Amino acid sequence: MKELSFAQNFSMIALNAQDSLHLTNAKKVSLRCMAGATILELYLDNGFTREGDILTFKRENLEFPSITMYQETVLKALIGKIETISETLPDYLTKVTKLSKKILKEVEHSFAVSLLGANALEEIPALIGCDLEYVTADISMKEYRSNPELYIRLTESLRAEILEDGPMTDETILMLWLLRESGCLYDLFSREELKRVAARIYELLDNSSLAKRILPINIHKSFETAVKNFLKIKKEVMSTPSGSGINFIFPVIERSQSIFIDTEEFFSKKEDRLRDVKARLESKGHVFTVIREGEVPLIKIDNVLYEAVPSAKQYRIPVHGVRLRKYPLSL
Repeated sequence: MKELSFAQNFSMIALNAQDSLHLTNAKKVSLRCMAGATILELYLDNGFTREGDILTFKRENLEFPSITMYQETVLKALIGKIETISETLPDYLTKVTKLSKKILKEVEHSFAVSLLGANALEEIPALIGCDLEYVTADISMKEYRSNPELYIRLTESLRAEILEDGPMTDETILMLWLLRESGCLYDLFSREELKRVAARIYELLDNSSLAKRILPINIHKSFETAVKNFLKIKKEVMSTPSGSGINFIFPVIERSQSIFIDTEEFFSKKEDRLRDVKARLESKGHVFTVIREGEVPLIKIDNVLYEAVPSAKQYRIPVHGVRLRKYPLSL
């Protein structure tokens, strides 16, 4: 398998479990960050002509064979009708907030094609399709699933470098910024670990010139992010003292939906409930691992952790089952 690029690696994290058919607010956030990752990839690979802090790219350079389809998509959107664009790196990154829905869809398509071709991503039936009402109505939804082996290898490597003491590579500093802006930090770190992440951010602001330029930038749009427990997050996660005068808020992006899976018998035993959940997941083609059994099992489904909470829905008669609830790593 060909090694993925910087932007492809981030996109594999950002697209996992996202609706593949509709441009949801959560996916808009991811796609803007994927465009940002493309700019950062070009920066890391010397794809710009540098003169001091000014980075220049000419339209004629789009003909270079090294330019990928997703890079071409983003660069064309940034250049527009002019022949040359010259900006600082922060200026390039803030431009992604102005990308239209049409361009965001093109960004998604170009990345999806590259990742599907590399066997790093696949389109599968959406987990919401396991919900009783979707099954009853025979409604089909689709979502992306990242290659589990690649996903685990990438995310565990990032977690280790971010949480542990020691220097951080430029690639990881930029990936940390992308994870923060996309809301993906909550998928990878617990609330306690986010305190360490916050401390690392402040360390980087003191010690890294690249971090000083990039970490203060915000590219997420407030109307595209569903920030929950805002003051609680600010107090508990971002409480690290700093003389920088900068307060960072990790945006919380609501990606998951509540999914009710009915069981065959009323008040079924925990073993029977888990059996029925596994059968539904298998019938819809989902990859899963039971992490914890018991009254409230913990199940990893398509790279995402869920608790299977006993529940019921009230129709003419009550229907018993379990509700899949995203495991609250950080909230």
